[in-house]
Amino acid sequence: MVKLEDLRKDAAFALGLARKRPFQVLLQVTNRCNMTCDFCDFWPNGVAPKLELTTADFQRLAAQLDELGTMFISVEGGEPLVRKDIVEILRALRKHVTCLYTNGWFVTPELAREIAGAGVTQVGVSIDYADAVNHDRRRGIEGATERAWRAVERLRDAAPAGGRAVHVMTVLMDDNAGDLERLLEQSKRAGVGHWITLVSNTGYRRGKKGLIPAAPISKRLLELRDRYPHFRVFRDYVSKIDAFRSGHTEELPRCRAGDQTFNIDHQGGVSPCIERIDWSAGNIRDEELSTILARMHGDPRIAACQSCWTVCRGFAQELGNGGTLSGWRDLVTRLRSH
Repeated sequence: MVKLEDLRKDAAFALGLARKRPFQVLLQVTNRCNMTCDFCDFWPNGVAPKLELTTADFQRLAAQLDELGTMFISVEGGEPLVRKDIVEILRALRKHVTCLYTNGWFVTPELAREIAGAGVTQVGVSIDYADAVNHDRRRGIEGATERAWRAVERLRDAAPAGGRAVHVMTVLMDDNAGDLERLLEQSKRAGVGHWITLVSNTGYRRGKKGLIPAAPISKRLLELRDRYPHFRVFRDYVSKIDAFRSGHTEELPRCRAGDQTFNIDHQGGVSPCIERIDWSAGNIRDEELSTILARMHGDPRIAACQSCWTVCRGFAQELGNGGTLSGWRDLVTRLRSH
């Protein structure tokens, strides 16, 4: 039954891409977090739970997203699992292709089973360093690494699709780029996938202590991609990291955020992307989502923006406006088959 549900969602998502419908939303369900990562500025800006979107708000949002089509929804924070109603939120979104991101701290065997039963397509667990001392230090809490790998195992064991439904997410920075192959070996042994995203240190609510790699890295990443089939990343995304890293943004495509992709924060603000949540076009508590998206469409500031090269942007670039041949190939083979 779950397999049939996943096939239905995959087919509906692919049809929406072909029809150039809105297809991606980043959804911060909270800014609260139990960790204090110095490359993130969300956790110091959390609000009391009563000020966040409610379960009923997410249920109304789900109905409006249903009308837009089948979306890829990245459920993020802060740390989403600090919310007591997170499973109810995930259930409300189950018609869509959902990816839950967590630091893993709160994942118990029981919660892992509830997450799987809520229809989540993918769960990403954040692990940035191969050595526990470095990951724990950067996350600001002792035991972060041990808890994260334990969460990977629990989520893998609970998911009907096993390791195909779980991946490690690594934020690629200057001081951990050399760790990536060791991390890939670790995720390979765990039987799960692996994603990366280039750190952003210019976006709103982004910390300033995560530095972009200083040395060229795209060639090395492509070599690792060829050697590790579970390294789930678009080829075109990693190939353009050096262009962004070296400031040659003229080599990058125009950003398509705010068109087929958008962001919704923990209090309902709708913006083109997670890097520009201060460019709010409206709030889902006050207006219909379709009205807000129409207002945001065509904003000239977005078309001119080249301030990040995160994986959410790479996802949008590869699949937006009908998608690229390379993007479709990677989506069907690399991202969903290992």
